[in-house]
Amino acid sequence: MRTLITNIGELTTNEGPVLRDAAVLLEEGLISWVGGADEAPDADAIVDADGRAVIPGFVDSHSHLVFAGDRAAEFEARMAGQKYAAGGIRSTVAATRAATDDELRARLRGFIDEMHAQGTTTVEIKSGYGLDVETEERLVRLAAEVTPEVTFLGAHVVPVEYVDDPDGYVDLVIGSMLEACAPHAKWIDVFCETGAFTVEQSRRVLEAGTARGLVPRVHASQLGPGAGVLLAVELGAASIDHGTYLTDADIEALAGSDTVLTLLPGVEFSTRQPYPDARRLIDAGVTVALACDTNPGSSFTSSMAFCIAVAVRDMGMTPAEAIWAATAGGARALRRDDIGVIAPGRRADLVLLKAPTRIHLAYRPGVPLVERVWKDGVQVA
Repeated sequence: MRTLITNIGELTTNEGPVLRDAAVLLEEGLISWVGGADEAPDADAIVDADGRAVIPGFVDSHSHLVFAGDRAAEFEARMAGQKYAAGGIRSTVAATRAATDDELRARLRGFIDEMHAQGTTTVEIKSGYGLDVETEERLVRLAAEVTPEVTFLGAHVVPVEYVDDPDGYVDLVIGSMLEACAPHAKWIDVFCETGAFTVEQSRRVLEAGTARGLVPRVHASQLGPGAGVLLAVELGAASIDHGTYLTDADIEALAGSDTVLTLLPGVEFSTRQPYPDARRLIDAGVTVALACDTNPGSSFTSSMAFCIAVAVRDMGMTPAEAIWAATAGGARALRRDDIGVIAPGRRADLVLLKAPTRIHLAYRPGVPLVERVWKDGVQVA
């Protein structure tokens, strides 16, 4: 089946300048041709973009989609002035442990449908709301049903039963919990932060995961500056996520590395922390990605368009930079070269917008601008 999307007014490929009056041919799950609409090859099916914009599918490289429960009351309290703290995660842990696989699976698939409808075609999913061997294994196994980008995050916070023995919990994470979860995961993550895990504990977790063939990712510098960024760069982490509070040394280390800094503006929106200065990071040579961090506590949004709008409005990014970060940047954070761009040989993951330009994603915040979505050449929304 050869599907031609033609009469594209503005085509963002992430592999050169924006193309005008363009067309894209989708074939067997891949992009097989890109060029001018007047030069387009024959196809079995034609989609007329009617002068609207097409962009790559969003690559959301940081989410926590497998959970139960709700923390709306916590959000309300923050809006009334209560400070955000990592300990709120434990309330979600209790609800998630009590949920059945079918209940978790149904909610997860609902989130995936929600993301597809908003233009997200690739999503990374973390565990971290089980914090015991049985539940963490359930979470990574369920996540693997919907994405290959699964992260084992047993080291999210210390659960209540280990509050007086955090090193003992780390022993559990790098022992029987890692043994159970590694077969379902690609990545290993740790929340290296005050109130979560120390640098020394984080090193143990990441090195144990690496020894099992998992690739490091790190939550760091969300609640304040710390040594998590330098640890992550040292260990060759694919990404450091949050980065709300960065020192000059952190930025210099990131700029000189292959580690991507994934910014999560939905978190700052929901917690009222200061937004990271993306302009400073990009100008310093840091590779920046944008992601939603969909989770019930600190960022309960699945809208990459919303994150783009915030990044442009409050973080110093241009619309072009924000869209690159939400597509190609996310792909780099996942060390993928088959997504995040529109070019022959890449996955046929595309979004047709209800707008003439990509700028409208920031220009019209909160407005549903996704017309159609293709994942692997198949329309999913």
